[in-house]
Amino acid sequence: MTWIAAVARLRARRESGVLVTVATVRGHAPREAGAKLVVGLTETWGSIGGGNVEAVAIDRAREMIAAAKPEPELMEFALNDKVSNRHGVQCCGGTVSVLLEPLPVVRAVAIFGVGHVGLELARILARQDLDLHLIDTRSDILTEERLDVLADAVAQVHVHHTPLLPEEVLEDLPRGTHVLIMTHDHAEDAALCDAALRTDHLGSIGLIGSAAKWARFRKRLSTEGGHDEATIDRIKTPIGLADITGKQPATIAVSVAADVLRTFEAGED
Repeated sequence: MTWIAAVARLRARRESGVLVTVATVRGHAPREAGAKLVVGLTETWGSIGGGNVEAVAIDRAREMIAAAKPEPELMEFALNDKVSNRHGVQCCGGTVSVLLEPLPVVRAVAIFGVGHVGLELARILARQDLDLHLIDTRSDILTEERLDVLADAVAQVHVHHTPLLPEEVLEDLPRGTHVLIMTHDHAEDAALCDAALRTDHLGSIGLIGSAAKWARFRKRLSTEGGHDEATIDRIKTPIGLADITGKQPATIAVSVAADVLRTFEAGED
Protein backbone atom coordinates (compact mmCIF):
# COMPACT_ATOMS: atom_id res chain seq x y z
CA MET A 1 0.00 0.00 0.00
CA THR A 2 1.32 3.46 -0.88
CA TRP A 3 1.70 6.03 1.87
CA ILE A 4 -1.04 8.15 0.26
CA ALA A 5 -3.45 5.20 0.40
CA ALA A 6 -2.45 4.53 4.01
CA VAL A 7 -3.20 8.13 4.99
CA ALA A 8 -6.56 7.87 3.19
CA ARG A 9 -7.31 4.65 5.10
CA LEU A 10 -6.65 6.33 8.44
CA ARG A 11 -8.87 9.23 7.43
CA ALA A 12 -11.69 6.92 6.40
CA ARG A 13 -11.41 5.05 9.70
CA ARG A 14 -11.29 8.36 11.58
CA GLU A 15 -8.06 7.27 13.27
CA SER A 16 -5.13 9.54 14.01
CA GLY A 17 -1.63 8.70 12.85
CA VAL A 18 1.79 10.08 12.02
CA LEU A 19 3.52 10.50 8.65
CA VAL A 20 7.24 9.79 9.02
CA THR A 21 9.57 11.05 6.27
CA VAL A 22 13.31 10.74 5.83
CA ALA A 23 14.10 14.45 5.56
CA THR A 24 17.87 14.44 4.96
CA VAL A 25 20.62 11.87 4.50
CA ARG A 26 24.36 12.48 4.81
CA GLY A 27 26.62 9.59 3.98
CA HIS A 28 25.31 6.02 3.85
CA ALA A 29 21.80 5.18 5.11
CA PRO A 30 19.23 2.39 4.56
CA ARG A 31 16.81 4.66 2.65
CA GLU A 32 17.05 7.83 0.63
CA ALA A 33 15.56 11.20 1.52
CA GLY A 34 11.83 11.22 0.86
CA ALA A 35 11.19 7.63 2.01
CA LYS A 36 7.97 7.49 4.01
CA LEU A 37 6.32 5.47 6.73
CA VAL A 38 2.76 5.88 8.00
CA VAL A 39 2.19 4.93 11.63
CA GLY A 40 -1.21 4.16 13.10
CA LEU A 41 -2.04 3.11 16.62
CA THR A 42 -1.73 -0.59 15.79
CA GLU A 43 -0.46 -0.75 12.20
CA THR A 44 2.30 0.70 10.02
CA TRP A 45 2.61 1.06 6.26
CA GLY A 46 5.81 1.61 4.29
CA SER A 47 9.36 1.79 5.62
CA ILE A 48 12.15 4.27 6.29
CA GLY A 49 14.76 1.52 6.37
CA GLY A 50 14.05 -0.67 9.35
CA GLY A 51 16.40 -1.09 12.29
CA ASN A 52 16.77 1.33 15.17
CA VAL A 53 15.78 4.43 13.18
CA GLU A 54 12.43 3.00 12.17
CA ALA A 55 11.72 1.42 15.55
CA VAL A 56 12.46 4.64 17.46
CA ALA A 57 10.37 6.64 14.98
CA ILE A 58 7.43 4.27 15.45
CA ASP A 59 7.73 4.47 19.24
CA ARG A 60 7.78 8.26 19.13
CA ALA A 61 4.95 8.39 16.59
CA ARG A 62 2.70 6.37 18.89
CA GLU A 63 3.53 8.67 21.78
CA MET A 64 2.42 11.55 19.55
CA ILE A 65 -0.81 9.75 18.65
CA ALA A 66 -1.59 9.50 22.37
CA ALA A 67 -0.78 13.19 23.00
CA ALA A 68 -3.49 15.84 23.16
CA LYS A 69 -2.01 18.32 20.67
CA PRO A 70 1.10 16.88 19.04
CA GLU A 71 3.39 19.10 16.99
CA PRO A 72 5.68 18.06 14.09
CA GLU A 73 9.10 16.88 15.23
CA LEU A 74 12.50 16.42 13.60
CA MET A 75 14.65 13.56 14.92
CA GLU A 76 18.36 13.10 14.20
CA PHE A 77 20.13 9.73 14.05
CA ALA A 78 23.82 8.92 13.76
CA LEU A 79 24.33 5.53 12.14
CA ASN A 80 27.53 4.25 13.70
CA ASP A 81 28.58 1.65 16.25
CA LYS A 82 29.52 4.27 18.85
CA VAL A 83 25.92 5.29 19.48
CA SER A 84 23.85 3.51 22.12
CA ASN A 85 20.54 2.66 20.52
CA ARG A 86 17.29 1.47 22.01
CA HIS A 87 16.67 -1.07 19.27
CA GLY A 88 20.12 -2.30 18.21
CA VAL A 89 23.10 -0.95 16.28
CA GLN A 90 22.98 0.58 12.80
CA CYS A 91 26.49 1.24 11.50
CA CYS A 92 25.88 2.38 7.94
CA GLY A 93 28.16 5.32 8.65
CA GLY A 94 25.85 8.19 7.75
CA THR A 95 23.43 10.49 9.55
CA VAL A 96 19.71 10.75 9.00
CA SER A 97 17.06 13.28 10.00
CA VAL A 98 13.45 12.12 10.17
CA LEU A 99 10.37 14.36 10.17
CA LEU A 100 7.30 13.20 12.09
CA GLU A 101 4.04 14.94 11.11
CA PRO A 102 0.85 14.28 13.09
CA LEU A 103 -2.21 13.18 11.10
CA PRO A 104 -5.12 14.13 13.35
CA VAL A 105 -8.64 12.85 12.91
CA VAL A 106 -10.28 15.18 10.41
CA ARG A 107 -13.20 17.16 11.81
CA ALA A 108 -16.69 16.72 10.40
CA VAL A 109 -19.56 19.17 9.96
CA ALA A 110 -23.12 18.36 8.90
CA ILE A 111 -25.38 21.06 7.47
CA PHE A 112 -29.04 20.12 7.57
CA GLY A 113 -30.71 22.39 5.03
CA VAL A 114 -28.78 23.57 1.99
CA GLY A 115 -30.92 26.57 1.11
CA HIS A 116 -29.57 30.09 0.60
CA VAL A 117 -27.67 30.24 3.90
CA GLY A 118 -26.74 26.56 3.88
CA LEU A 119 -25.17 26.74 0.44
CA GLU A 120 -23.21 29.90 1.29
CA LEU A 121 -22.02 28.22 4.48
CA ALA A 122 -21.03 25.10 2.54
CA ARG A 123 -18.98 27.24 0.14
CA ILE A 124 -16.98 28.65 3.05
CA LEU A 125 -16.52 25.43 5.02
CA ALA A 126 -15.59 23.55 1.85
CA ARG A 127 -12.30 25.49 1.91
CA GLN A 128 -11.35 23.73 5.16
CA ASP A 129 -9.83 20.25 5.47
CA LEU A 130 -12.84 18.46 6.93
CA ASP A 131 -15.61 16.03 6.08
CA LEU A 132 -18.60 18.13 5.06
CA HIS A 133 -22.04 16.48 5.03
CA LEU A 134 -24.88 18.24 3.23
CA ILE A 135 -28.39 16.99 3.96
CA ASP A 136 -31.70 18.13 2.48
CA THR A 137 -35.13 16.66 1.79
CA ARG A 138 -35.46 18.59 -1.49
CA SER A 139 -33.83 16.93 -4.49
CA ASP A 140 -33.76 20.16 -6.52
CA ILE A 141 -31.57 21.75 -3.82
CA LEU A 142 -28.92 19.04 -4.20
CA THR A 143 -28.53 18.95 -7.98
CA GLU A 144 -25.03 18.73 -9.44
CA GLU A 145 -25.55 22.08 -11.15
CA ARG A 146 -26.39 23.86 -7.91
CA LEU A 147 -23.56 22.23 -5.97
CA ASP A 148 -21.04 22.85 -8.74
CA VAL A 149 -19.77 25.82 -6.72
CA LEU A 150 -18.17 23.22 -4.43
CA ALA A 151 -16.26 21.50 -7.25
CA ASP A 152 -12.89 22.81 -6.04
CA ALA A 153 -13.54 21.95 -2.40
CA VAL A 154 -10.67 21.10 -0.10
CA ALA A 155 -13.15 19.29 2.14
CA GLN A 156 -14.51 15.88 1.31
CA VAL A 157 -18.17 16.65 0.52
CA HIS A 158 -20.85 14.03 1.19
CA VAL A 159 -24.36 14.72 -0.13
CA HIS A 160 -27.41 13.08 1.48
CA HIS A 161 -30.86 13.35 -0.07
CA THR A 162 -33.41 12.23 2.53
CA PRO A 163 -36.95 12.80 1.20
CA LEU A 164 -38.76 11.88 4.43
CA LEU A 165 -36.69 11.71 7.62
CA PRO A 166 -33.44 13.69 7.54
CA GLU A 167 -32.83 12.84 11.21
CA GLU A 168 -32.03 9.28 10.15
CA VAL A 169 -28.70 10.57 8.82
CA LEU A 170 -27.59 11.52 12.35
CA GLU A 171 -26.78 7.95 13.37
CA ASP A 172 -24.51 7.49 10.36
CA LEU A 173 -22.48 10.67 10.86
CA PRO A 174 -18.88 10.28 12.09
CA ARG A 175 -18.23 10.52 15.82
CA GLY A 176 -17.81 14.12 16.93
CA THR A 177 -19.61 15.64 13.93
CA HIS A 178 -20.68 19.25 14.50
CA VAL A 179 -24.33 19.57 13.47
CA LEU A 180 -25.90 22.76 12.08
CA ILE A 181 -29.68 22.76 11.67
CA MET A 182 -31.11 25.26 9.18
CA THR A 183 -33.77 23.57 7.07
CA HIS A 184 -36.62 25.27 5.22
CA ASP A 185 -39.19 23.71 7.56
CA HIS A 186 -39.52 24.42 11.29
CA ALA A 187 -41.08 20.97 11.77
CA GLU A 188 -37.93 19.41 10.31
CA ASP A 189 -35.79 21.61 12.52
CA ALA A 190 -37.72 20.55 15.62
CA ALA A 191 -37.47 16.84 14.76
CA LEU A 192 -33.75 17.21 14.11
CA CYS A 193 -33.18 18.98 17.43
CA ASP A 194 -34.95 16.20 19.30
CA ALA A 195 -33.11 13.44 17.41
CA ALA A 196 -29.73 15.16 17.76
CA LEU A 197 -30.13 15.34 21.54
CA ARG A 198 -30.76 11.58 21.53
CA THR A 199 -27.63 10.86 19.47
CA ASP A 200 -24.73 10.46 21.86
CA HIS A 201 -21.77 10.55 19.48
CA LEU A 202 -22.28 14.03 18.01
CA GLY A 203 -20.20 17.11 18.69
CA SER A 204 -21.82 20.54 19.02
CA ILE A 205 -25.40 21.17 17.87
CA GLY A 206 -26.41 24.53 16.43
CA LEU A 207 -29.82 25.84 15.38
CA ILE A 208 -30.54 28.85 13.21
CA GLY A 209 -33.53 31.02 14.09
CA SER A 210 -35.08 33.67 16.27
CA ALA A 211 -35.55 33.82 20.01
CA ALA A 212 -39.28 33.20 19.53
CA LYS A 213 -38.60 30.06 17.51
CA TRP A 214 -36.21 28.75 20.16
CA ALA A 215 -38.69 29.45 22.96
CA ARG A 216 -41.25 27.25 21.21
CA PHE A 217 -38.69 24.55 20.50
CA ARG A 218 -37.35 24.59 24.04
CA LYS A 219 -40.79 24.09 25.53
CA ARG A 220 -41.55 21.28 23.10
CA LEU A 221 -38.21 19.54 23.75
CA SER A 222 -38.98 19.61 27.44
CA THR A 223 -42.67 18.69 27.48
CA GLU A 224 -42.98 16.39 24.46
CA GLY A 225 -39.40 15.26 24.13
CA GLY A 226 -38.78 14.68 27.83
CA HIS A 227 -35.34 16.28 27.75
CA ASP A 228 -33.99 17.94 30.88
CA GLU A 229 -32.65 21.48 30.87
CA ALA A 230 -28.99 20.45 30.80
CA THR A 231 -29.58 18.28 27.74
CA ILE A 232 -31.52 21.00 25.93
CA ASP A 233 -28.66 23.42 26.63
CA ARG A 234 -26.46 21.32 24.30
CA ILE A 235 -28.17 23.16 21.46
CA LYS A 236 -26.64 26.54 20.69
CA THR A 237 -28.97 29.13 19.24
CA PRO A 238 -28.68 31.56 17.65
CA ILE A 239 -25.59 30.36 15.83
CA GLY A 240 -22.93 32.71 14.57
CA LEU A 241 -21.10 35.62 16.10
CA ALA A 242 -23.36 37.94 18.09
CA ASP A 243 -21.72 41.13 16.84
CA ILE A 244 -22.31 40.29 13.17
CA THR A 245 -25.94 41.27 12.70
CA GLY A 246 -26.39 41.34 8.91
CA LYS A 247 -29.19 39.20 7.49
CA GLN A 248 -27.90 38.54 3.99
CA PRO A 249 -27.29 34.79 3.45
CA ALA A 250 -23.58 35.31 2.75
CA THR A 251 -23.18 37.46 5.86
CA ILE A 252 -24.95 34.93 8.06
CA ALA A 253 -22.80 32.18 6.55
CA VAL A 254 -19.57 34.04 7.33
CA SER A 255 -20.75 34.55 10.91
CA VAL A 256 -21.72 30.90 11.38
CA ALA A 257 -18.51 29.61 9.76
CA ALA A 258 -16.42 31.83 12.05
CA ASP A 259 -18.32 30.46 15.04
CA VAL A 260 -17.67 26.87 13.89
CA LEU A 261 -13.96 27.56 13.45
CA ARG A 262 -13.84 29.15 16.89
CA THR A 263 -15.39 25.94 18.27
CA PHE A 264 -12.61 23.99 16.53
CA GLU A 265 -9.95 26.24 18.05
CA ALA A 266 -11.45 25.73 21.49
CA GLY A 267 -11.00 22.00 21.03
CA GLU A 268 -14.71 21.15 21.29
CA ASP A 269 -14.45 18.08 19.07
